[in-house]
Amino acid sequence: MATTAGTETGDSARGASVIVNVLQVIRCFTVDEPLQGVTEIAAQVGLHKSSVSRILATLEQEKVVERDEASRKYRLGLGLIAVAGPLLAGLDVRRVAMEDLRELSETTGETTALNIWDGTTAVTVEQVPSRQQVKHTSVLGSRYATGLSASVQVFLAHTGPDRVRELVSSGRVAFESAVDVDEYLERLATVRQDGHAVNHCETSPDEVGIAAPVRDHRGEVVAAVLVAAPFYRVPQDEIARLATACREAARRISLRLGWTPA
Repeated sequence: MATTAGTETGDSARGASVIVNVLQVIRCFTVDEPLQGVTEIAAQVGLHKSSVSRILATLEQEKVVERDEASRKYRLGLGLIAVAGPLLAGLDVRRVAMEDLRELSETTGETTALNIWDGTTAVTVEQVPSRQQVKHTSVLGSRYATGLSASVQVFLAHTGPDRVRELVSSGRVAFESAVDVDEYLERLATVRQDGHAVNHCETSPDEVGIAAPVRDHRGEVVAAVLVAAPFYRVPQDEIARLATACREAARRISLRLGWTPA
């Protein structure tokens, strides 16, 4: 019996290791680097190229990745959407937000999006692109961990200060230059008070982002509504109008989720 138990434990450990390796390979594909070769992935995850090649072959068979004919590298495939579909469909906030995102985009003329928080990053789960030719959009599933991103500010403004300090000190919430955490916490307090956050060309010289919190029936922040626009269409005196529209959309979504204003 002892030998059998040991064998089962070993098999479980090996199985878990394989799953971790597969997930690490999938996470190598990002918005900034959507195409990845065997060599690049092997270097990132610390596996032998033959192991990475076998994992990719299986993922390709299941359509989780696909081969780019021009470069012969891999990219994420539509099979991954099929896997994530039930999760996305099950997000109540995503379902109820769509009408208000469309209305907000129509009112502002800009791209609107819905982000959720996974504990360390803001993730785009829905989006309505601007009707204008020049616009800012992101791929569904895009992740943001930059401290000055409007949606990240919203989520961290409703996170305990000790947790914020931990995320900043560990680098999981990133800044382009050194940041004074106390000053950053003061900024988050202002976000909390104003009911919205602004990123006016702070993470990108070409983009302005304004975000507001969405609350559920318990009053907890479960999402953020975002308005994203090219900087040349949003001078400083236009921010107030966009922020008001963004807050109102977030308020309507919150009410649909059962939130009761204090």
